[in-house]
Order: sequence, then structure tokens, then C-alpha cells
Amino acid sequence: MNNTYYKLVIVIMIVFTSCQNQKTITDQEDYNQYLDLVENEALQTAQGDYAFWKEKLEKEPNQFPYLIKIATSQSQLFNLTGDIDYLIAAEENLKQANEQTNFEKSSYLRALARNYISQHRFKEALSFLNKAETIGESLKGTQKMLFDVHLELGNVEEAKNYLTIIKDFNDFDYLIRLSKWSDHKGDLDSAIKYMERALAKAESSNLKGTKQWAYSNIADFYGHAGEIEKSYQYYLKALELNPGDSYSKKGIAWIVYSYERNPEEALRILNKISSDNKSPDYHLLKAEIADYMNDRKERELNIEKYMTSVRNEKYGDMYNKYKVELLAENKRKMDSAFSLAIQEVDNRPTAQSYDLLAWTYYKKGDVVKALEIVNNYVVGKTFEPTAMYHVAKIYKANGKKDEANNIKNELLESVFELGPLMEKEINNI
Repeated sequence: MNNTYYKLVIVIMIVFTSCQNQKTITDQEDYNQYLDLVENEALQTAQGDYAFWKEKLEKEPNQFPYLIKIATSQSQLFNLTGDIDYLIAAEENLKQANEQTNFEKSSYLRALARNYISQHRFKEALSFLNKAETIGESLKGTQKMLFDVHLELGNVEEAKNYLTIIKDFNDFDYLIRLSKWSDHKGDLDSAIKYMERALAKAESSNLKGTKQWAYSNIADFYGHAGEIEKSYQYYLKALELNPGDSYSKKGIAWIVYSYERNPEEALRILNKISSDNKSPDYHLLKAEIADYMNDRKERELNIEKYMTSVRNEKYGDMYNKYKVELLAENKRKMDSAFSLAIQEVDNRPTAQSYDLLAWTYYKKGDVVKALEIVNNYVVGKTFEPTAMYHVAKIYKANGKKDEANNIKNELLESVFELGPLMEKEINNI
């Protein structure tokens, strides 16, 4: 048996085994009912609340607490529709409410900080939370948010300190943060364990919104761990509570695409979602799936739609990460990618931001500088698969083949999370 023939046999065996292991776990009958909603109850409720409080404020313009109610409804509408105008309008109302209370009411400061977190304006969020902490009203709630923001900013020791301060294994909010912290450290098993405990708390509380959040988030974790069937079932449980939950529908679309390798059905689901939700994310995912299907025209169309959407200045820095990655693929736009990566490190000096900067150096051809950055700021500080893929590529470019292969083997276990396109790239490391 010659060497070429032997290799061909091995490849066929691997492909055959892969096909045997792969199975279809989704069923259109499970989720079709959520794709063609005649009435979106959650959306109608949020619209009704918004109209009610807006009318109340018009009748009593000096009642600034109504501004908070309006902003809450606008934030819900943003989450449900992806329309950035709602989030920016909520910010204006929250700023006005804080101005009328001289920025001395902790709950109002937290509400404004929460809005800034949604906008990825973490440094501004931190300043308002620090002020709320000084005031001291509902201190535990402020400290929980301080953990969130410090972790987002890469202030790991500060985040760890606040996690210690809020420690309470009987508290849902603490458990979900402990889960997030475990995930940050790369301990997925513990992250799932604590999220399961949080889920039990959510179910015992029987609060619809809390349960829905817990279901969709534990679905994510199960997906990361390769427990795809569990992931799918929890997305369905989230949709039972809120049939308009676009996030869970997107999760199912990812399972259909990445696990079942059914890009046509995944696109059908995404097209249904994006007809009701304006979030630019859907164009990015549709572009990836089109690329997987070798449909270059559809890929470019969706990338252009995505870039057109995020040029809206109201998005601010919310989509810098994806813009950097896309711009870095085009040599003519490399300077723009580099400037954005520098800006992201300044805004949010996390391992993920430094990974973006290293990746732009790699794409520019400065692999030595890229290696310096990942060694100093990325390796051992994040375990996020895309960052690890970048590190492997940078290691290989610097002749560190053994280190690159070690990461490659780990990445092959994260193929579901990274997607079919990345699987091809990983195998080429």
C-alpha cells in the first residue's frame, strides 16, 4: 500500500466516523411556532408600558421617576428589537433623571451605568457606580455591578475583590457572577455547576424573566461543553417562556449550522429573526454561513449590510471587535483596523482587546510584535477560543510549532463553538 493511498484511506475513515457521530437533534416542529409569531407578547407589553409612562410624564412633566419607567421600557424594547434608537433614548431619559436628583440617587446611577454597559461604555459606567458606592444606598446591588464592570475592563483583582464582598451561595445574582468568573478563568465545569445552582434558584423563585435568562445562558454553557442536546432543550425552554426571544432562536440556528451542518435551515431561521430584529449581528452570522456555502455574493452582501449598520454613530464602540476582524482581512483597510484595535485597548484593556491588537500586527506582517503582545497580555489571561486560535497562528508564524500544535489540539475540541469555517482554519495550523 503506497503512502498516498494510505493517507486517503485514513481521511475517508475520519470523515465516515465524523458522520456517524453527528446526529440531528433539532426538529422544525419544535421551533417553527416561535418563528412566525402573530403576536409578540413581550414586545406588546414593553410597548404598552412605554406608552403608559410616556403619557403619564406628559401630564405630569415634573414627575422625574416616570423618566426611569420610560427608560426601563425603552431598554426592554432595545433588547427585543435590536433598535439602537431605544437604547440611546433610554440614556437621555436616565441622564435627565439623574440631573434632576443631582446624581445623588444610587438606583438612578446604577440604571445609567447599566445603560452604558449595554453601550460598551465601561469606563463611564464605572464612574457612576463608584459614585453610587460612595452614597451607599442598596450597596450590595452596586457592588454586584462593580464586579461586572471591573471584569469587563480587565481589572481582574478588583473584580475578584467584589466577588468576595458579595459572596452568598443562596443568592442567584452571586451564583451567576461566580459562574462568569469561573468561565473567565477557563474552568467551564465550575461555570456550569454554578449556573445550574443559579438555575435551581430561578426555578424556585418562579419569576418568568429570571427563568428565561437562566435557561438561555445555561444553554450557552452546555453548548460550549459539547452537550448540544441539552443546549437545544434549554433554548426551547426559554422560548416557551418568551416566544419572541431572538437570542435563543439564534442559539438554535447556530446548532443547526455548526453541529448539524445544515446551513440552508440555519439561514431560514436567521432570516425570520432578522425580519423582526435590527441587530447587526445577524448579518455577520449570515455572511459566515454564506461563506461556508461558497456563496461569495451573499457573503459580501451581508458584510456590506453589517458594515453599513455599524457605521451608525449611535453604536459607538459596541461592535469594534468585529469591525477590527473584518477590516484586518483587507490590506487597504489595515490602518483603520489598527486604529480601532488601539482604541479598543484604550477603552477596555482586556486580554480580548490585546488579542485584537496582536491580530492586526500579525495581519500587517509584524509577527514578532504580535508574539510579544500575546505573550504579555493574552496567554493565560483568556481561554476564549477565537483568541486561542489567533495565538496559535502567531506562534506558528514565529516558528513555535509545538506550542501552536498544543493549542490546535485544544481548539479541535471547540469546533462547535467556533463553527465549520474555523474548523478548516484550525486544521491548517
